[in-house]
Amino acid sequence: MLPEASSSTINRFGSSLFLVVVLASCSSSNVKTTGNDDPASIYLQLGVRYIDLNKLEVAKENLQLALKKDPDNIQVHNAFAFLYEKLNDYDHAKDHYEMALDGAPDNWSVENNFGRFLCDHGEYEQGMALLNQAFSNQLNDRQWLALTNAGRCQLAMQQKQSAKTYFKQALILNNTYAPALLEMQKISYQSGEYLAAKVYLQRYLSVADHTSGTLWIGTQTERALGNEALAKEYQRLLLEKFPLSDEAKQIKPI
Repeated sequence: MLPEASSSTINRFGSSLFLVVVLASCSSSNVKTTGNDDPASIYLQLGVRYIDLNKLEVAKENLQLALKKDPDNIQVHNAFAFLYEKLNDYDHAKDHYEMALDGAPDNWSVENNFGRFLCDHGEYEQGMALLNQAFSNQLNDRQWLALTNAGRCQLAMQQKQSAKTYFKQALILNNTYAPALLEMQKISYQSGEYLAAKVYLQRYLSVADHTSGTLWIGTQTERALGNEALAKEYQRLLLEKFPLSDEAKQIKPI
C-alpha cells in the first residue's frame, strides 16, 4: 500500500510519511487491495521506496508495472499522483488522485493526499472538504495527518486562528507529531507568544532535527526572551549547518 504526504508542500517529511500511510491504508474493507506477495503489491512497494529515495524514474517504472498488473488498484493511483507531484506535473497528479478517489471514495489516505494537493494549488474549498472527510473517517487511525494538513490549508487561506485549532487537535491525538509542532512553533513566535514558541521547539527537537527555519525562529525567540547566549548559539548553528538558506542570509555572521 502507499504512504501518505502530510505536508502542505512536499518537504522533508513528505516522502517518509507517504510511505508509512500508504502502506497502512489498504486495510479498509471497502478497498480493493493486493496481497503482499502479489506482483502488483511488490511493484507498488518498490515504487514507493524509490520515491522515498528520490529515484523517480525507477519509481515510475515500478508503478507502471504495478498498474499494468492491477489497473484498478487505488493505492497505485495514489502513489502515482504523489510521484507526479514531485515531478511538478499538476495535471497527471490530479488525474490519478481523481481515479483513486473514484475507486475508493471513502479511503482516508486518498482523501488526505488529494485534499492536501488541492489546498497546495489554491483549491481550498474542495481541499478542506476532503481533509474534513479524512479526519472524520472512522477507519482513519492517523487523523493527525489530515488535521495538520487542514491547519496548513487554513494558513494558506489567512485563517491563523482556525489553523491553530487544527494543529492543537492534531497534537492532542499525537503529541510528538513533528510537522504540527513545527507549525505551532511558527504561529506562537509570530503571535509574540515566545515562551510557547520555545516549548514547541523543545518538543519538536525531541523527535526531529533542526531545520534552517527552527534555528532562525529559535534565534529570534531566545533574543526576545533575553537569552542572548542561546540566541547566539542558534545563530551559529544556522550559519554552520545551513549557510546557503534564506534564513542565514537574513543575519550577519557572528
